[in-house]
Amino acid sequence: MADEENKVPSSNEIREEERFQYEKSDVTNEKELEKGKADYGASDLQVLEGLEAVRKRPGMYIATTASAGLHHLVWEIVDNSIDEALAGYCKSIVVTINKGESITVKDDGRGVPVDVVAKSGLSGVETVFTILHAGGKFGGDGGYKVSGGLHGVGASVVNALSSWMDVTVCRDGGKYFLRFENGGHPQGHLARIGDSSERGTTVTFQPDPTIFTETTTYNYETIKNHLRQMAFLNGGISITLIDARGDEPVTETFKYDGGIREYVKHIDQGKVAVNEEPIYCQGAQEVTLADGETKLRVYAEVALQWTDSYSSDGVYSFCNNISTKEGGTHNSGLYDALTRVLPAYAKKVKLLKDDEKLGKDDCLEGLTAVISVKHPNPQYEGQTKTKLGNSEVRRIVSTVVGDSLEQFLMENPDIGKKVIEKIQLASRAREAARKAREAVRKTSVFEITTLPGKLADCSSKDPEVCELYIVEGNSAGGSAKEGRDRETQAILPLRGKILNVEKAREERIWANAEIGNMITAIGAGVREEFDISKIRYHKIVIMTDADVDGDHIRILLLTFFYRFMRPLLDGGYVYIAQPPLYKVDYKGSAYYAYNDAQLEKLRKDLNLKPGFAFQRYKGLGEMDAEQLWETTMDPKVRKMIRITVDDAADAEKVFTQLMGDEVAPRRDYITQNAKFVKNLDI
Repeated sequence: MADEENKVPSSNEIREEERFQYEKSDVTNEKELEKGKADYGASDLQVLEGLEAVRKRPGMYIATTASAGLHHLVWEIVDNSIDEALAGYCKSIVVTINKGESITVKDDGRGVPVDVVAKSGLSGVETVFTILHAGGKFGGDGGYKVSGGLHGVGASVVNALSSWMDVTVCRDGGKYFLRFENGGHPQGHLARIGDSSERGTTVTFQPDPTIFTETTTYNYETIKNHLRQMAFLNGGISITLIDARGDEPVTETFKYDGGIREYVKHIDQGKVAVNEEPIYCQGAQEVTLADGETKLRVYAEVALQWTDSYSSDGVYSFCNNISTKEGGTHNSGLYDALTRVLPAYAKKVKLLKDDEKLGKDDCLEGLTAVISVKHPNPQYEGQTKTKLGNSEVRRIVSTVVGDSLEQFLMENPDIGKKVIEKIQLASRAREAARKAREAVRKTSVFEITTLPGKLADCSSKDPEVCELYIVEGNSAGGSAKEGRDRETQAILPLRGKILNVEKAREERIWANAEIGNMITAIGAGVREEFDISKIRYHKIVIMTDADVDGDHIRILLLTFFYRFMRPLLDGGYVYIAQPPLYKVDYKGSAYYAYNDAQLEKLRKDLNLKPGFAFQRYKGLGEMDAEQLWETTMDPKVRKMIRITVDDAADAEKVFTQLMGDEVAPRRDYITQNAKFVKNLDI
């Protein structure tokens, strides 16, 4: 019986079982199953008390219980410490990843209030960590003028989704402690456990594995990148990350007195700067709200640096330390200032001819800009806080940038001339590129009336269910065409490697057949003309060999998507297929392993003798249509990696390092990361 339970089913057996279950479900009257009870009444209504609602529907509060949601718990507690810094009371934050994957966040802020809150009848600590929408961040006379957290749910949500949480507060000469367990239940009440001359709050929490079932393991690099960004955005604050999980603790401290100016220089590493030091613009204005009485002080700072890059998407904006990936009114204010000040300055110093015009895209080419706005009452479009909507911010940023930029250019004419020459060069190149696009319009790229001949399209016209597989090589492309689901899966074979668009001139890019085929197949245009609503497939799957050439093709394709179809990555439409590395034939059944660990497990599960033969796939072309389907393309069993851009600034830096003209940054990157490479296949 034990042998039967431990038996490893073949892929064929798994599919047969799934097929039976599917057919069984197919013949059931689904509408009957979905019907609610006829005598639905008040007794059927559920009232979720306290933090129970968070545990019942965690996705409403942290979006996902996968790895991103796990890390979001850290951001919520760190944001509370950052808000103390914004309030002017916190200078140091220490984040520790403990053994066992608990997290400790310690700051030297004012400390969470320990006295009793009149409305709740509980201490400030218990109120903040157990009651949703409780805090000092709702404007008015609260404890914070500006903050990233607006809804007062951060600390209590983290508590709700933790197995346990310890909170220690030092303030007013005392040291206070309270422990929560099993999703936020306080173990007694807040108690004074001693005296202390320090001040601040220390929170340690253990994510609940019954909530985070996919993983409870924290990624050091993810936390490091986020904390570094916070340090850039809050110049002068020290943020330390300690990873205590290994034999020896790993410690890094981030402190940038130059703030966003240092952030811009960090992003531009590996590029040749037109102005070596970023142009810094800052200012604040008081605004009166619609009621005619409420007055708010809005602060804006912007750092600008032009480089030799051809990219026009180097603007990174934030409001109260929250990344506004979709831009908003602060971005619009920057664009207004650039298109107003730069052409006027160029004409004033006689660098611009009367018939010459400089547009927004010309001003943005090669520009890296970080915009940081602090607003007491920010309004975001949608619930994701990714697009700022306050109309007054546009005018404020436009004024702040316009005044500072104009003054800088007049005081630094040599740099001003270089900036204008860079923009003029961009304008002329844009015109040349327009002519090049027109020259190839009849053959590729922008004429979407005829799909590429190499494309084996799917029969469905619903983009939400359609998938485009971009496959390395005609051989693998042929197998994929034969083995695919013709209803929803389209195949586009690639011949060799596409151009590195990071270095190629635009005329070559538009004339490249492989790039033209991809643009036409996807159907949504490129760059500023790209319209995400017109994409023909909601999954763009890169399927290449598991070798060095395959890796190179993947990075070339990702570079192309990042530079020319960025919304595909921002929206999570791009995937990497994961073909197996090994195949084991045993007693008439085929077993697949996707890495060495799985191969070793197969050997143990099947009790294979040493030296038992297995196949190591060198490329997709070694698989026939059936094997490619059952391992890499069947939605029921396939493994894919979804590509997203969590930190656009770091992504920009990496693409420049790996794919740009400068050799030194690429060599440094390889030297630093070579030790992490395993199983290099050359």
